Amino acid sequence: MLALRLIRKFGTATHAITTAANTIPTPFAKPVRKQTAIGSEEPALVKLKAERDPEKLFHLFTANSQNRLVIENRSAFEDTVKRLAAAGRFDYIENLLEQQKVLPQGRREGFIVRIIMLYGKAGMTSHAIDTFNNMHLYGCRRTVKSFNAALKVLTQTCDSTAVESFLKEVPWKFGIEIDIFSVNIVIKAFCEIGKLEKAYLVMVEMEKFGLRPDVYTYTTLLSAAYKDNQSEIGNGLWNLMLLKGCLPNLATFNVRIQFLVNNGRAWAANNLMGMMWNIRIPPDLVTYNLVIKGFCRAGYMEMAKRVYSALQYKGHKPNLQIYQTMIHYLCYGGEFDLAYTICKDSMSKNWFPNVDTICKLLEGLRMTGELSKAIYILKLAKKRVPPLTADQLDALSSILQRR
Repeated sequence: MLALRLIRKFGTATHAITTAANTIPTPFAKPVRKQTAIGSEEPALVKLKAERDPEKLFHLFTANSQNRLVIENRSAFEDTVKRLAAAGRFDYIENLLEQQKVLPQGRREGFIVRIIMLYGKAGMTSHAIDTFNNMHLYGCRRTVKSFNAALKVLTQTCDSTAVESFLKEVPWKFGIEIDIFSVNIVIKAFCEIGKLEKAYLVMVEMEKFGLRPDVYTYTTLLSAAYKDNQSEIGNGLWNLMLLKGCLPNLATFNVRIQFLVNNGRAWAANNLMGMMWNIRIPPDLVTYNLVIKGFCRAGYMEMAKRVYSALQYKGHKPNLQIYQTMIHYLCYGGEFDLAYTICKDSMSKNWFPNVDTICKLLEGLRMTGELSKAIYILKLAKKRVPPLTADQLDALSSILQRR
């Protein structure tokens, strides 16, 4: 009996092991894949991207209005709306977006925010605001997130009265507590339409409600003030920001350095870049280009060269703007050998200074007897991708043919 039990026991185990072994795929076996999702969904995205006829595009998207892979694909949605807007088919856009609101996804605020922003990108501001106002009809809860989306779309109208009214009245109506992003949206909008004083007053008013301006707030106002040649206001904002304990970021420093360079204060700009290192905000290529340009304009080419060397020492590689600045000012300073070396390095990366600068370099090399170098620069210019025009190449070639 014991032997029989053992046979039954191990016999069953052996059968199970054998069965399991037969079901485990070998490393070389091809896995079984379901074709339904690929066959029905992926081609829809491909077709949407390839379709250029607005009417066919609309009907194709409508046919896939329940296709989750399509409606959840942000880029496909945005691209479709963009192309329909370019064709002037706003009726199609309305039809598509209104269909989306009644889907189960319409109860998600993030999904409705996307519809609001898509209406905004199509220039359909009233539809965007209506979508926000009617969110309760889709069972979707409003928060400051959807409010900010609608506010951002509204700023595209450049109607400061409507924007101001929306900011003051709508949060109270729907019980929404605005945040600093709301304030920054309005401040940026007012700055862009040249209403700096209104933008500043918005910041002051919001502080009364406990919203503390952040670095983005100050940077936006600072940039607008300097662009409007209101340096006193800009300087005041800079000092106020520091007084309030708001630390400037990279963008703020670049705005301030741009102002100093534009006003011929190259040394002050350089000192400010030094301060950036002290507070551990590394300058970027924009910063370096501004400081280099400042020294070049002020006639301090040796300092410009030192900054150019320093950026490479710090691990940066010059970009097209820095190459252009250095080559341009070296040529006007008569330093054609160094300009040639930098230009050759730039062109080898397919970064070409403008044609006027190349002409100035070729003229300088020809006048100083460096004809072989001039010929080499012309040879590199002919390899530009995309190529220079025939007229531009003729202009460059004619310089070397002069006596």
